[in-house]
Amino acid sequence: MIPSEFLPTGLSEFAFYSLAAISFLGSFITVALGIGGGGLVLAVMAILVPPAALIPVHGVIQLGSNAGRLAMFVPHIFWSALPAFAVGTVIGASIGGAIAIDLPPAYVQIGVGAFVLFTIIAKSPKWLSRWPAITGVISSFLTMFFGATGLFVASFTKSLSLPRQPHVATHAAMMTLQHGLKVLIFAMLGFAFAPWAPTIAVMIATGLLGTYVGKHALARMSDKNFKTALNVVLVLISLRLIWAGFSDLSR
Repeated sequence: MIPSEFLPTGLSEFAFYSLAAISFLGSFITVALGIGGGGLVLAVMAILVPPAALIPVHGVIQLGSNAGRLAMFVPHIFWSALPAFAVGTVIGASIGGAIAIDLPPAYVQIGVGAFVLFTIIAKSPKWLSRWPAITGVISSFLTMFFGATGLFVASFTKSLSLPRQPHVATHAAMMTLQHGLKVLIFAMLGFAFAPWAPTIAVMIATGLLGTYVGKHALARMSDKNFKTALNVVLVLISLRLIWAGFSDLSR
């Protein structure tokens, strides 16, 4: 039993335990397959968490998850890709945080899903590996409205053609930076994180456990199997994003 004072308004005890479990699974999937866990966690949270708290709380969870993953894979980071991406992240998140009118989520879902599909079906655009700052600007801007832009950033890291461990490490470093800045901006805009602190702490803890288990699963995969699994996950999640976007538009 969870004491009621530990649960934020609008969150049931069943939802609390469900979020803890999905955080573990999401982190496991992200480490073992390279991407996909953040989108899965966001999709489940969208059902269980009040809409006003969804993006800020998801941002903290993903910050903790990616920071833990980053700590486990630091030796494998492809450092040269980070400085320009960091500059782009600051610009994109600052612009997104300054805009009062939300972008229609349906259009964002369709756009991100279609772009990622293009990078899989076609050759990854060369500018993705040449212009990490642009990737940082666009993905950080979108994350302020949409939340799970790890797919977009994964398209950049995929274009670098890195082995599996450097891919996971570099993606984790970029997402830690992006989610950290997003959480800071939401705090400056006045979102109250304190009532969600116990839920966030438990989800981060189970997420770190999922990261640890996923790391050992990753070590047993070949680069070929990893890239195949990564593409399958990217396609499935991209199709889901596009379907959800068109479904929202048709209502």
